Amino acid sequence: MKVLMVNNFHYPRGGGERVYLELSSLLQAHGHEIIPFSTQHELNLPTEYAGSFVSETDFPSFLGRKNTLGSKLQVAERVVYSRESKRRIEKLIEESRPDIAHLHGIAHYLSPSILPAIKKAGLPIVMTLHDYKLICPNSSFLSKGEVCERCKMRRYYNVILRQCKRDSFSASLLAGIEMYVHKLLQIYERNVDVFIAPSKFLGDKMRDYGIKNAIVHIHNFVDTESFTPQFSAGEYAIYFGRLSQEKGVKTMLEAMKLLDSFRLHIAGTGPSEGDLRAFANEHTLSNVTFHGHLSQQELIPLIQGAAFTLVPSEWYENYPMTILESFACGVPVIVSDIGALPGLIHDSRNGLLFPPGDAMQLAEKMQFLVNNPTKAIAMGRNGYEEIKSNNNPEKHYTQTIDLYQNLLDSKSDA
Repeated sequence: MKVLMVNNFHYPRGGGERVYLELSSLLQAHGHEIIPFSTQHELNLPTEYAGSFVSETDFPSFLGRKNTLGSKLQVAERVVYSRESKRRIEKLIEESRPDIAHLHGIAHYLSPSILPAIKKAGLPIVMTLHDYKLICPNSSFLSKGEVCERCKMRRYYNVILRQCKRDSFSASLLAGIEMYVHKLLQIYERNVDVFIAPSKFLGDKMRDYGIKNAIVHIHNFVDTESFTPQFSAGEYAIYFGRLSQEKGVKTMLEAMKLLDSFRLHIAGTGPSEGDLRAFANEHTLSNVTFHGHLSQQELIPLIQGAAFTLVPSEWYENYPMTILESFACGVPVIVSDIGALPGLIHDSRNGLLFPPGDAMQLAEKMQFLVNNPTKAIAMGRNGYEEIKSNNNPEKHYTQTIDLYQNLLDSKSDA
């Protein structure tokens, strides 16, 4: 089978990109041909299809106040309906003749202009949802650092009134226009055959906001063979991921003020990194170590040696790979009780839950696992066994290829 695999970025930029790349590798390992379509970037992984990729655009720079009206209109055209993306994918389809298209993140950089082009070519379209872009102009249900659902019932003007997008009027205006145009055209609804929601929470939100397309649940996967669980009592906690306000890292640092005898390792970068480092210095948190970005080879041993992982998010997390990778290392996870996280963490079985934003409760949960290493090890072992059964590559492959085949069969029967 020839699969047109589409994503904004062709390098491991974040969790969505990792799912896109690892699924591509999984399908290739089973003998299928992958035809990637993405944007050009200096960090892109090598591919013979790079010449078909769409030109790179620096949106934060373009949307800056000093840019001309012309440059901002250029960005608006790219975000709302990119003629370049449409033209390039039409050419790629004509040259490569794929059987089916599987889309991931396409907002802003590629734009949904590619959807009618793919549909016109007669390809079934599957789209994996990695965020809430179809129903939230800011993609994350966040406004001013807090969970927000003011745009429900298509009240997308709120993103402009509140300047939710990067605290910028220009960026928020563009996000609002983008949503109104795409909803007016019903461009996702009319062209996507099936949406894949990794978590039930995300799927339920989509239906609650009026998405009537078929939605199936296929969990993200992790190859446990790439990890070696230690099942031992670690002497520190770990956080690995993006350093941004919605991730609750500030709450985690507040909790560490109450646990001065226990260490925390933080791996990752992001827009809040400077402020978080300054906070740690101001409060003399000598028990906190910032590592910055770590390669997978550097990160895995750090996870394996941890007593537990922290996921203190304060937004609607979907299905974070952080949890799967921690379980693959045999490490339990403490998460905030929000979004899809309580569906992944069963309290006291494979980890612990705490109220989002509550540093004192988080500190108490951490102290409990520090004081009860035997229970922590048992939770890590339970997590490992669960993902071996529910999140293994072969199960993911079977579910995905069955979905593809059903769509192709329906097409041939029509």
